[in-house]
Amino acid sequence: MLHINDLTYRLGPRMLFDKATVALPERARVGFVGRNGTGKTTLFRMISDELAPENGAITIPRGMKLGRVEQEAPGGPGSLVDFVLAADIERAALMLEAETAQDPHRIAEIQTRLVDIDAHAAPARAAGILAGLGFDHEAQQRALSEFSGGWRMRVALAAVLFSKPDLLLLDEPTNYLDLEGTLWLIDYLQTCPATIIVISHDRDLLDAVANHILHLDQSKLTLWRGNYTSFEKQRREAQAIQVKHQKKQEEQRKHLQEFVDRFRAKATKARQAQSRLKMLEKMEPVAAIIDSDVQPFRLPTPQRQLSPPIIAMEGASVGYDDRVILSRLNLSISNDDRIGLLGQNGNGKSTFAKLVAGRLQPMGGVMRRAPKLDVGFFAQHQVDDLESNGTPYSHIAPLMPDATEAKIRSRCAEIGFPNVKADTRVTELSGGEKARLLMGLAAFNGPHMLIMDEPTNHLDIDSRAALIEAINDYAGAVILVSHDRYLLDACADRLWLVDGGGVKPFDGDMDDYRKLVLDKARTEGGRASGDDRDDKVTQAGQRRDAARLRKELAPLRKKIEGVEERMAKFTELMKRVDAALASPDAFTKDPEKAGLLARQRAELERALAMAEEEWLTLTTEYEEAGA
Repeated sequence: MLHINDLTYRLGPRMLFDKATVALPERARVGFVGRNGTGKTTLFRMISDELAPENGAITIPRGMKLGRVEQEAPGGPGSLVDFVLAADIERAALMLEAETAQDPHRIAEIQTRLVDIDAHAAPARAAGILAGLGFDHEAQQRALSEFSGGWRMRVALAAVLFSKPDLLLLDEPTNYLDLEGTLWLIDYLQTCPATIIVISHDRDLLDAVANHILHLDQSKLTLWRGNYTSFEKQRREAQAIQVKHQKKQEEQRKHLQEFVDRFRAKATKARQAQSRLKMLEKMEPVAAIIDSDVQPFRLPTPQRQLSPPIIAMEGASVGYDDRVILSRLNLSISNDDRIGLLGQNGNGKSTFAKLVAGRLQPMGGVMRRAPKLDVGFFAQHQVDDLESNGTPYSHIAPLMPDATEAKIRSRCAEIGFPNVKADTRVTELSGGEKARLLMGLAAFNGPHMLIMDEPTNHLDIDSRAALIEAINDYAGAVILVSHDRYLLDACADRLWLVDGGGVKPFDGDMDDYRKLVLDKARTEGGRASGDDRDDKVTQAGQRRDAARLRKELAPLRKKIEGVEERMAKFTELMKRVDAALASPDAFTKDPEKAGLLARQRAELERALAMAEEEWLTLTTEYEEAGA
């Protein structure tokens, strides 16, 4: 399917790939993992033919359709659903040609091909994908240019999925999704027939979707069978075996060297000593599987615990200006709670987080906060608040006005910026390093409660594991907003659902919530495709209207049935002809008869195409009439 042979590529002085070789099987679902900055996105660019390797080759089958979300968010005045539909280039071209085609044979060919690619079901399929990614029917009709960059990237993802590529490349697709969109995407990818390569640090996605793991480490590519959990287990076992081999080899080398040192000067043993010396030279050292050290996260413990509850709400409401976003809030938070906030983007999760953090005041009801409650707030958008010309040191120093430089640098190291890293400009930090700095600043004084909004974005898998450990060791309360189900499963012991203008405890676990989200996405997808009915019409009225419509359309329905009978007859005759022509001696035993059968088959094929064209016209007329 996809073959990478002796691939070599450097980025400046760094060697990203050193004679890397791997072959991916057809229709494999591959999780592509490796530490940040090792070259995963660079490999995608080489597969897409945007970059050329220094040496080696990347080979994919001729004619294979490749799908990849571009780095830039799409824009334009067209609607979301039209943008997604345009991603199927063949369908779009055929639909355009169908409007102007005059030749009956070409019309039949176009309509036959449209049937083959299920073109008439495409709007419903596009609507279903958009609904799964968080766009309701109204949003799907709006112009692409009206949405923010993150939402437009979701549309780009929807377009790539809709185009049905043979090879699908996804680079951190969940970075632009909320939990609900992530759950839908996982469900979609599990049955997607394409070969998939997905760069992701989301363990839940990698465990649920991947049946192979492609690991980039020390400039080499290694393919492992199974999902991420299986890969991790296999790799640890391989590490243990490598350690044993290393130890055994070291003992063997030591024994050979001792023999050489003792006897190389003795004439009677010189030949044996030379033989052992050659053995030493030929003995390749066993390469150890080395894990790079992961800097731990440090979330300081609050100096003094507060009496619970630290926050209590009775009929509270919150919003902006005169607009209420959330109301009837009857909740309490204790000093050791671990709460995961669920709910689609736009339902009010950020508004609720700001209320709890004290950044918004309640508009009504009662909200009690423990005296001297200190809340730390982390959100990815706060990256813009960092001074671009500043450094970790310059951000931390103002928080320690009376401390010596040595103490400030010691604190920088605790947060994850030791030595010269403390003097690195913010613009030169990676996304993960910026997140680490923001987290260190949010938790600097040991707050009683931490609110974390998408804390794992830009963190690799090992760093996410370190964050989970830090959250579980932290002594204060935690409120998590995250699309990372693995994080929620590992840290949250209570789930609250933000939906319908309120916040309520969710009675269930993440598996229950996944089922709720997928059922809702399927329902909304159906509505967006035109399956909704006017609920203001009474059931009796609907039955009367339906009966009248059936009577009016009965002649048209009879025509459709007649065409369907002809199509079935042509198809059956073609099967009989095909069976006769499939005989090994069909053209040698009676060439004249075989030629006649071949001509008959061509006629039947043309007749079937014309019948299908007529069927499409009639069924379109039938559907437009409201049946």
